Amino acid sequence: MKFNLSDEEGAFLVKLARRAVLENLKDGKIISPPKEVSSNLLEKRGVFVTINSVINGEKALRGCIGFPYPIYPLVRGVIEAAVESATRDPRFPPMKIHELDHVIFEVSVLTEPELIEVNSPMEYPSRIKIGEDGLIVERGFYRGLLLPQVPVEWGWDEEEFLCQCCLKAGLPPDGWLLKGTKIYKFQAIIFEETSPNGPVTRKTLKKE
Repeated sequence: MKFNLSDEEGAFLVKLARRAVLENLKDGKIISPPKEVSSNLLEKRGVFVTINSVINGEKALRGCIGFPYPIYPLVRGVIEAAVESATRDPRFPPMKIHELDHVIFEVSVLTEPELIEVNSPMEYPSRIKIGEDGLIVERGFYRGLLLPQVPVEWGWDEEEFLCQCCLKAGLPPDGWLLKGTKIYKFQAIIFEETSPNGPVTRKTLKKE
């Protein structure tokens, strides 16, 4: 991955995500993207914002929405994704402002997804690196995405990662073996709060 972000830039994005949600929950407004930022943060990049509840020291997903492809400058993408994650993730009710004291924000900045070209679908597992790659599965109108941190957090191997991404797309788990299914991979630079509204750290993924 040639593109990189400094720790300061990563912390800025995470704090921006939190501020965007705070302001939206207060008055329903979407804040304007800041202009006085580094050139890195003005580049168009895919980005996801994940919000996790912290309950008795354990994390639980509260919302995760983003943009797989680089359609927005990074600062705008973070704002849009953060508000969507907090208020429009169909798996959860919209967040209430009091929840902000009990959630941590995580920002994943994506490389552009790359189609994995294989001669046989059986080659897919060997073309994926757990702890490095995220996946997109596409088949017709069906599409599912899982970020690189997901298989690490759940302890999946490459085949299970593929199966779970198919399920996310609304396909049977072995959908990746079917002719016509497309698999894309991407990488991510990830920053997260270490505690609600706490310090921000770069997240390093390690396969168990």
